[in-house]
Amino acid sequence: MKTLIISLLCILAVSTHAANEVTITVQAGLYERIDCVVSADVSGLELRESSSVWLFEKSGKEKKPVSCQLVWDENDSPRIYWILDGKTDAGTVRTFIARKSKNKQSAGLSMSVEDTQKALILKKNGKNILQYNYTHVEPPAGIDPSYGRSGFIHPAYSPAGNVLTTIQPKDHYHHYGIWNPWTRIEYDGQMYDLWNLNDKKGTVRAGEIEETNQGDIFASYTASLDHFIFTPQEEKIIMNERWKIKAWNISDGFLWDFESHLYPSTNLPVLIKEYRYAGFGYRATEEWTKENCEMFTSEGKTRQQIDGSTARWIYITGDTKTGRSGLLFMGHPGNYNSPEPLRIWDENANGGRGDAFINFAPTKNMDWLLEPENDYMLRYRVLSYEGEMTKEKAERLWNDFAHPPVVIINPFR
Repeated sequence: MKTLIISLLCILAVSTHAANEVTITVQAGLYERIDCVVSADVSGLELRESSSVWLFEKSGKEKKPVSCQLVWDENDSPRIYWILDGKTDAGTVRTFIARKSKNKQSAGLSMSVEDTQKALILKKNGKNILQYNYTHVEPPAGIDPSYGRSGFIHPAYSPAGNVLTTIQPKDHYHHYGIWNPWTRIEYDGQMYDLWNLNDKKGTVRAGEIEETNQGDIFASYTASLDHFIFTPQEEKIIMNERWKIKAWNISDGFLWDFESHLYPSTNLPVLIKEYRYAGFGYRATEEWTKENCEMFTSEGKTRQQIDGSTARWIYITGDTKTGRSGLLFMGHPGNYNSPEPLRIWDENANGGRGDAFINFAPTKNMDWLLEPENDYMLRYRVLSYEGEMTKEKAERLWNDFAHPPVVIINPFR
C-alpha cells in the first residue's frame, strides 16, 4: 500500500525565478460558489517527487497564502488541490500564483486516514467521516454465513458524530451501509445476482488498498473490489471495480466523493439487466423511520412520490441525539442513464415502520452493457450535515459537482 502524505501550506517566497511559477485563473461561471473544491495540473513547473508547491491568491497588489495539496495522478502528472474559500459570485474570476519550491514543506494532516488493519477511517481534524471495511464481516450469530461480505462503507458519520448508516439489519441482512452491488447480471448466457447474497449466486469482495492520501485539503483511498459469480463448478471473478473516495476539508459539514470504475475482467461482456434496484445504495440508521425522517429530491418530490422518479440529487434528514442530521446524495450528469432513476422505500416499508433506504439505480428502466477492455465510471458526491438541508443549498452544491469552476493555466511567466 502506497501512502502519500503531502500537504502544502503555501507561503510567499521572497524571490523566484520566472520559470518557476505559473498564474492560474479560476472562473466561477454561471453559479455562485461557496468553499468550492478546485484543482490544477501544474506539470509546467517540472516538479519532482522531492519538490513542493506554494500557492497564493493575487488580489491587486496583495498576495494571500493559500493552503493546497500536491499529488501525482494516474498519468504521473502533478496536480494541486485547494478550496476556493468563502463566497465567489457567479461571473467572477479569481487569480492564483503557483510557485515551485525545491524543499519539502512540513506535512499538515487536517484530513487524515487511519488504518485499523480491518478498515480505513477518513477523518477531518480527528473526527471520523466514514469507515471503509476491507476485511470480511460475518453476519450475526445463527444467520446464514452467505450474508457476510467486505468492501462497504459503515459507519458514515454526521459532523456531530451521529452514525447515519446501518449494516445487516434483521429485515435485510444483505444491506451494508453504503455499497454498490448489481442485482441482475447476465454473463455467458446465465443470470446471476450479486446483491441478494442469500440467493448464493454471487457476491462482491474487497481487494487491495492501492493508495491512500492525507493532507490539509483532502483524505482519500483507492481500493479494488472483485465481483464474483457462483456456479456449480467454481467461484469466478467476472468484473473488477475500483473505488476512489475523497473527503474534502470544507468548513460546513463532511463532503466526500464516491467514484466507481467497473471493468469486465474476462473476454466476455457483462450485461446488467433492467431491474428495480441495483448500484449505489444507502441503508439509513435503524433509528430513522417514517416518524422522524424525511426525503426530498431535486425535482421537488417528497418521500411518497420519489420511488421510480429521476433526480440529480436527493437528501434525507432525520432526528438524532444532537438534534437533526442528514445526508445529501448527488449524482453526476456524466453517469449512465443520468438523471438516474431512484429506488427508495416509502413510508409503508417494513410493515409500516418506514425504515429509510435510498438507491441510485441507473438500470432501473434499461439494461447496461459493459464490454471487455473498457472502463465504466459512476460518480456521486455526498454531504453529511447537521440541521436542515434546503433546496437552494443542495442545488448550489450539485452545481459545484456537476459544473465546477473553469480553471485556466496561463502562460508561464
